Amino acid sequence: MSHRTSNPRFALKPLVLALAGTGLLASQPLFAQGESDDSERDMPAIYVIGKEENAALRQPGAVSIVGLEEMELRQPRSTEEILRTVPGVTVKPEEESAIVGNIGMRGLSSADYKTLILEDGVPVAPGLFVGNGRYYNPRVQRMEGIEVLKGAASLRYGPSTIGGVINYITRQPADGVELSVRGGSFGSREATLEVGGSSPSGEGVFGLLATREKSDGFMDKGYDMTDIVVKTGLQIGNNQSLSLKYSDYESDANISYRGVFLNEYRSESRDNPAPDDWFLSGRRALDLNHEWEISDTMRLNTLAYVSETWRDYWRYGTNNAASAAAGTWIYTNSLNGNNRAFERTGVDSRLQLEHSLFGIASEAELGVRYMTEVMDDVTVAATRATPRTGNLSKDVRDSADSIALYGQNRFQLTETVALTAGLRIEKYEQDRKDRRRNDAQGATANSSNTEYLPGLGLTWQAAPDLQLFASVYKAFSPALNGDALDGLSDQKLDAERSVNMEVGLRGNSGRLSYEMAAFRMDFDNQIVPANSNSVFQNTNGGATIHQGMEVGAGFELGGGFSVSGNTTWIPDAEFNGNRYNANGTLNTPDGNRITYTPEWTANLSLDYSVGGLRSSLALHHTGEQFTDTANSVTLAENTSGFFTGRIDSYTLLDLNLVYEVNSQLSFSGSIKNLTDRRYIASLRQGIYVGVERSVDAGFVYRF
Repeated sequence: MSHRTSNPRFALKPLVLALAGTGLLASQPLFAQGESDDSERDMPAIYVIGKEENAALRQPGAVSIVGLEEMELRQPRSTEEILRTVPGVTVKPEEESAIVGNIGMRGLSSADYKTLILEDGVPVAPGLFVGNGRYYNPRVQRMEGIEVLKGAASLRYGPSTIGGVINYITRQPADGVELSVRGGSFGSREATLEVGGSSPSGEGVFGLLATREKSDGFMDKGYDMTDIVVKTGLQIGNNQSLSLKYSDYESDANISYRGVFLNEYRSESRDNPAPDDWFLSGRRALDLNHEWEISDTMRLNTLAYVSETWRDYWRYGTNNAASAAAGTWIYTNSLNGNNRAFERTGVDSRLQLEHSLFGIASEAELGVRYMTEVMDDVTVAATRATPRTGNLSKDVRDSADSIALYGQNRFQLTETVALTAGLRIEKYEQDRKDRRRNDAQGATANSSNTEYLPGLGLTWQAAPDLQLFASVYKAFSPALNGDALDGLSDQKLDAERSVNMEVGLRGNSGRLSYEMAAFRMDFDNQIVPANSNSVFQNTNGGATIHQGMEVGAGFELGGGFSVSGNTTWIPDAEFNGNRYNANGTLNTPDGNRITYTPEWTANLSLDYSVGGLRSSLALHHTGEQFTDTANSVTLAENTSGFFTGRIDSYTLLDLNLVYEVNSQLSFSGSIKNLTDRRYIASLRQGIYVGVERSVDAGFVYRF
């Protein structure tokens, strides 16, 4: 007998220290003209859109920025909750904590990952090439903002930029001490301590943010989380700066793949459908940024990063026939630990420069990124009598090496028209080794691919308060090791490739701000479930089309009132052509809709501010969704225990209040799902029930 989990708690690789000496990235867009006041310069930070006032106008695609004030007002429990307010974004809720994230973009299924998610410019999905990206979702308490970038400019940050790029921005250190405390429904309690300081000269800064959060959880899906972020920065002379970030996250959550049965949903059961299943996860990461202003027209930015992520998923087996007959899950004594550990090391260096090489005022960015990933995937066969220990029924190591070269040039053709052209080349090799076999038994498999990804974008400042933009680019998302090399043989899964186009306009006129974009994603191959009843096997799904429109606007009504809202309409997110099984039978007909892609999503918020009071009444609407590629309408369970069917639309209403007593003390409160709407959030092995009405209250004190 042996005890094995994928949580080795190994030390971070010393390689990051070697990379630190190279002095290399913080990938913000090109620096502002004439910026030189060293005393006001922030420590190096990574922005995919930029923090300059006109940064959004430099992007040939739709953008969204969620700032700190909005996050403080909305009081989200997770990054998933705040992202649902962004145009084009959909989420597939499972628990209110969103420990496992499910995020879709512009008609891409929220059950998949085809959108690149970064934190301070660093990929946070445990494996971009080797494994599922759902197993780590950064905690919202550490954030001061979120950037969402779409269009051709997202090529600079690939892979998996088909939907675009989401970049979480962690809090910058600030002098002083701040304590935040919050509690509420489901026995939730949370405390965050933020400490910051700087040297007398201002050349060195330090910050610590620590969050402790516990909850009994909606439907008794309790969790216990600790999240720590340490940041430090140093100015080196007049033209160089360094920053270092260390983060440490750990969570124990009483959650599972299993939801309730239909009769349990109708009877409004509030019991955990899998009370003995546990999802244990964590992540440690170290990021080093170096910024070097070589001259007034040239900047070298480099990011070196290393991380380790683990996910131990202990799930009891079920008797599916008995469960279906009883209308509730009947568990067996078998227990499997589906345990994975990930390591990632990378370095990303970019040179940004202004030039007029072609007789045209231009801004160029040239870069290279090298990354290596490893995933240890083991299954421990345990029992109820001997939990979390047993023989290994699976012991596989997946690895991937990738290198990317990219270049982009923004030509300022006239005072009002700019053309951006770019190319990204991504080469990657994937390997799999079954450590329970020897070489004579065929213990290894490998696959390699190279992708060439061009992009072209245009911006036209048609009037002082109106800009038009358009872009076309090719994007891809690689088949992961577990799909591409399933069973130690190359499954011939192509990368998911899409030609993306969008055209739009945006502006700010007096009290009105607005942005509108029409988009189209044309896949030549989208990887989908192998059949409509399974989410664990994948195949080349063939051509799909995703097209629609997103509109967002805000208006200052006066008297302290303002209104803002957005809507996304996706009439087409469907298979383009019939898809057949290997035996020649029709699997998915032409025109069937992609799973978890509502045709309509919308957000509307009425805000009121007076004195120290800020408040909002916010509405969130999610349209009906199919949950399988067969587009089943009736909710039903198959012989494998998976539930399929169409989920009805739902609309939620939230009320949020923040009152600032003075510069030191503020109070907050929120009521989520104010009308106590009961709804189905998603399906898997059972029904995931949407979170009922919940109340939170808290305070912030600044010392």
